[in-house]
This record gives sequence, C-alpha cells and structure tokens, in this order.
Amino acid sequence: MNIHPTAVIDPEAQVHASTKVGPYAVIEKGVVIGPDCVVCPHAVVTGLTTIGARNTIGSFANIGGPPQDLKYNNEPTRLVIGDDNQIREYVSIHRGTPGGHGVTTVGSGNLLMAYTHIAHDCVVGDHVIMANAATLGGHVEVADRVIIGGLTAVHQFVRIGEYAYIGGMSGLSKDVPPYVIMAGIRNQMRVTGINRIGLRRSGFTTDEIKKLGQAYKIIFRSPDLLLQEALAKTLEEIPDCSPVAKLVNFFATSKRGVVRMAGDDEE
Repeated sequence: MNIHPTAVIDPEAQVHASTKVGPYAVIEKGVVIGPDCVVCPHAVVTGLTTIGARNTIGSFANIGGPPQDLKYNNEPTRLVIGDDNQIREYVSIHRGTPGGHGVTTVGSGNLLMAYTHIAHDCVVGDHVIMANAATLGGHVEVADRVIIGGLTAVHQFVRIGEYAYIGGMSGLSKDVPPYVIMAGIRNQMRVTGINRIGLRRSGFTTDEIKKLGQAYKIIFRSPDLLLQEALAKTLEEIPDCSPVAKLVNFFATSKRGVVRMAGDDEE
C-alpha cells in the first residue's frame, strides 16, 4: 500500500494503486489521479480535478481549489493536468469558471516552482517553467516551452507565445510574442531580442534563428514603420519560414495588444 495511514482520501476519489500519498495529504471527492504520481505530505487535491501519470505534487500545494472569482457560485468546473509535471511546494492551481472555459488546463512536462499560482481558466502548454512565486491571472494562455522568471505577475487574458523567456520580477499587461526575451512592468515592458539560446537548445536550425533575428529587427527596430507595415515587410522579406509566420500571426490575433517596445539588445 502506497498511502500513508494519516492521509485522508475520500472514498469517491480515484487514486491509481501505484501512486504514493504522503502523510496528512488530503484528496477529496471528484479527484482522479493517474499512475506513478507522488502526492507529498500536507498537499491538498480537491474539486473535479484530473491528474495524469508521473506527476509530483509538493508539500502544502493546493491543487483544484475553487476559483478566486466573486461570481463563482460552486458550479462544477474542472482542472485537468497532464503527465510528468513537477508541482513544487505551496503551488496553487484553481479550477475554471462558468464564464470562462469552465476548465483550467496544464499540459505535460512542466516545472512549477515553489509558490507559483495558476488562476482559473488558464491554459498552460507543455515544458513550461515557472520560477518561484510567478503568478498567472485568470484566462492567461502560456504556450509551449515558455520560461517565466520568479516573482513575475501576468495580467488576466494575456497570451505568452511559445519559447518566450520572461525575466524575473516582470509585470505583463500585454501579450508577449513567441521566441523573444522580455522583461519589465506594464508601460516599461521591453523586448530585448530573440531567445537564441533557448531556440538552439530546442532544435531550431541556424537558418530559422537567423530569420527570426531578421524579423525581430524589422518588427521591433524599425521605429519609422507602423506595426502593420512592419508585419507586411517581414512576410515580404522573409517568406516560407514557419516560425516567422507564427510570429507575425501572433500580432494579428492579439486582443490585448502585443509588446513591441524594444530595449537594449541581449543578442
């Protein structure tokens, strides 16, 4: 038996036989936990929460709690978590709301460091790293392989594009484009270059990284061009490059506006 005798598990919770549950952990009705997970001491998993395989839930984490939304009235909303996540101590992840997706989603292979928070209706992709005390407001979308520095706060409804790198202690009120390095707060948010190291480590070709660098210069380093002019020029000068096309499309689909202000290059 992998369940410590002091753990409290509701009879209607579904916990795979291979999952280990530590001392004083609490798993409530409606929870489904897959194989080979570890629920550390004093963790709480509650609500209509489904957790996949090989996840570790750290001590004092609160997973599946009700959303921090005054309109919420105990509706049956959900939290869905994928596989192979490291959810460290004191992390909190809340269920969705009826006015949002009705579900909060966390993908697979993520590292959520201590005290990080994922609010209601967020969508977090795969292989995301959130450093200590990083916080996502409600309805935030974080694409695959994003890194968010410690003590960073992300405003509700913001989108962060894939492979973006967010510096610590940032405050994001606008969408952050994919592939870039960004830091700052609100009106001082700055994009300082392409995330070359992260892209190289993730298998992007030298040619793709070079073309993204060219796109960066056109979009972020051409003060004489309006945004639409810069995007059109980017597609004209750098055709047939999927990452560049994704970068341009990110601007086109933004509802909050995208960070375009450039800082000192780190390239």
